[in-house]
Amino acid sequence: MQMKSTLLAIILCLLGIGCINAQPPKDQQIPDWAQDLAKRVQVDGYAQGGFAYEHTGGEDNNSFNIKRVFLIVAAPITDRWFAMFMHDFNSEVHEYWTSYRFTNNKALSAKLGQFKNAYTIENSMSPTELEAIDVCSEGVTYLAGCGSDRLMGTQYGRDLGLELFGETNSGKLAYHLGIMNGQGVNKKDGNNEKDFIGKLEYKPTPELTIAATGQIGRGHAVDRSVYNPAIQIGDNYKRNRWSAGFFYKTDGFRLRAEYLEGRDGDVTSRGAYATTVIPIVDRCNFIGSYDFFNYNVKEHMHQHKAIAGLEYWFYKRCRIQLQYVYKNASLQDYTIYNPMGDPVATGKAFKHGANHAVMCQMQIRLK
Repeated sequence: MQMKSTLLAIILCLLGIGCINAQPPKDQQIPDWAQDLAKRVQVDGYAQGGFAYEHTGGEDNNSFNIKRVFLIVAAPITDRWFAMFMHDFNSEVHEYWTSYRFTNNKALSAKLGQFKNAYTIENSMSPTELEAIDVCSEGVTYLAGCGSDRLMGTQYGRDLGLELFGETNSGKLAYHLGIMNGQGVNKKDGNNEKDFIGKLEYKPTPELTIAATGQIGRGHAVDRSVYNPAIQIGDNYKRNRWSAGFFYKTDGFRLRAEYLEGRDGDVTSRGAYATTVIPIVDRCNFIGSYDFFNYNVKEHMHQHKAIAGLEYWFYKRCRIQLQYVYKNASLQDYTIYNPMGDPVATGKAFKHGANHAVMCQMQIRLK
């Protein structure tokens, strides 16, 4: 908590410097270093919130919600040295890292701090450009550590570590190679093992990106999971992943698809998704997505998800989204009662059955 308060204080000071630089008092000279800092600091941010109606497990729920309220501060210190800070006021600090480019071209750079891991194409994308209101596909949400893997807890697809990255062949070939804690945001490693995560991207044309990613490591369980009941809290277990996919975009049309597979201990998970954006009229697009994921192949814990909807970009990076979401399975709460009718245990179970949702969301981004 103290670290978060300190970082926020720094950001507020930087914002103050920017305001002073924008409108300096006539009788006061602003130091050169302050003016230079204010010119370099770039402040951005976005918010996403809306309304959702859900029919899950035979129950209806509806609520207004605020999903994300981000403050983003970027600082290009030199033409080679860059720093980034990102805080979600709806949760916690998400990113704080610095990068340095060693070569005159983009062949080799290094990044140190807390940032998004390179597993999958989709995890590296910002929620402001992802098509679905509930953001990532089920497979990416689970395998990249975006929140649904209870063994690892909420990680937001980010981790602490060091990454080497770059691109060659006039931008046609790009790579990422990282060593990470494997424990998620704002946390020390739960064991002495590190995760190695790599991504290789190839662009045969400017419109098409083909990518393969992989992860090798050992997890440290912070909770129990219905998908993998053999792993207990505090256990260290094998945690490997890989994916392959492509991303094609041109003239407003977009198509992205990936196959994903992971192994936690003795449990294998696998799935795939395909998402498309089709322009309808100016600034209005159709969104379609199909997603299949099997959390535990042996136990047949598979889920199908389909999304259909519209988005309207009313100003630059600001949009309104309306989507219908169908799932054929979900986690549902259960309670065990004793013969006297008193509750003695609660939990969650994976159950098949039709689940429906209608979601509406507004996105506002400064830049």
